[in-house]
Amino acid sequence: MVDDNNSPGSPDKNRSPNPDGNASPENDAAIDVLARKVQESLVLGKTHKFWETQPVGQFKDIGNTSLAEGPIEQPTPLSEVKQEPYNLPNLYEWITCDIDSEEMCMEVYKLLTNNYVEDDENMFRFNYSKEFLRWALRPPGYFKSWHIGVRVKSSKKLVAFITGVPARIRVRDDIVTMAEINFLCVHKKLRSKRLAPVMIKEVTRRVHLENIWQAAYTAGVVLPTPISTCQYWHRSLNPKKLIDVGFSRLGARMTMSRTIKLYKLPDSTVTPGFRQMELHDVPAVTRLLRNYLSQFAVAVDLDENDVEHWLLPTENVVDSYLVESPETHEITDFCSFYTLPSTVLGNQNYSTLKAAYSYYNVSTKTPLLQLMNDALIVAKRKDYDVFNALDVMQNETFLKELKFGPGDGKLHYYLYNYRLRNPLKPAELGLVLL
Repeated sequence: MVDDNNSPGSPDKNRSPNPDGNASPENDAAIDVLARKVQESLVLGKTHKFWETQPVGQFKDIGNTSLAEGPIEQPTPLSEVKQEPYNLPNLYEWITCDIDSEEMCMEVYKLLTNNYVEDDENMFRFNYSKEFLRWALRPPGYFKSWHIGVRVKSSKKLVAFITGVPARIRVRDDIVTMAEINFLCVHKKLRSKRLAPVMIKEVTRRVHLENIWQAAYTAGVVLPTPISTCQYWHRSLNPKKLIDVGFSRLGARMTMSRTIKLYKLPDSTVTPGFRQMELHDVPAVTRLLRNYLSQFAVAVDLDENDVEHWLLPTENVVDSYLVESPETHEITDFCSFYTLPSTVLGNQNYSTLKAAYSYYNVSTKTPLLQLMNDALIVAKRKDYDVFNALDVMQNETFLKELKFGPGDGKLHYYLYNYRLRNPLKPAELGLVLL
């Protein structure tokens, strides 16, 4: 996620009223969306000084049918790519962060834990574990040089961080090698130093040196120009704790005991053949996922190495379950979620909120509703407090039924140096970025 990322924040507080509440039915929804984006972009004018110089879809071009889909700028010869790093302010220096090093990983962990994304009310902050960071930053074919830090020269203190990892992303019929850009974080005391644009330019330079010219990223703010805007939904697993820490609040005319009862789940899963994914399942899961993801306009392109890395269960990082037919032993369905806790700020009773985030789910024989209910049951059994899901892929079909509530944060998806003529609906997106 880049820039001010989507917050870990709360599902039902401060929800802004629907700006289209008084609109007549015949109003064109696309114009409403465009008007909102332009309004938001005017508010964020400062941010856009940088983005308006970059090869990204610009607000003024939305709906311009004369512009072709695909790369905005063609690759330049590698010999013409800037060979030296961009200049930092005098007191700082670039470093490459070796995530394999325990000491370095700890420094990155501390920087993110104390300075990364918070909700609007500063009650929660993402708390990526070291195991999660290693998983997120070392996929097949990763480049160490894309894990970039900024240190204070004198004290050697790490004060900023940005990363890229390689990914193959299919856009309609074209498979494009891209960088997924993530973890842009600048120490709170240095937010006025305009380090972020330099860091984005530096990671872009290093990506170009590997002859890769496109990137994907997400942010919680509107930049030029989202390819899709998604909504986070939250499903309470431990409603008492969520209410106690201020993540959610007691509904009107609801008591705590009624709320606990409302969100209660069965003790055990109901689908025959539902079990944890194992190494020998990788080929079958890959086939299942590739077939499923082929229906979306933009989707990740996964091979067996990717599936083994991203989806084979790792304790407190990623969980994957599948349905193996008791009769034929065929793998028919799959669900997964990753673990991203948040630090609870300023609460005497709790320090951490354990959150599961829906990842990739495929239903062919088991109804998606039933499959996801089983995922909720295993998450509850593993002491997760909340289960989060974006309305991407087919997720919208189960959210309300399974008692998810809409969050107050939006997550905007972006492509760098790649134009889509029109924004996608979340259901056309087969991509989850960490």
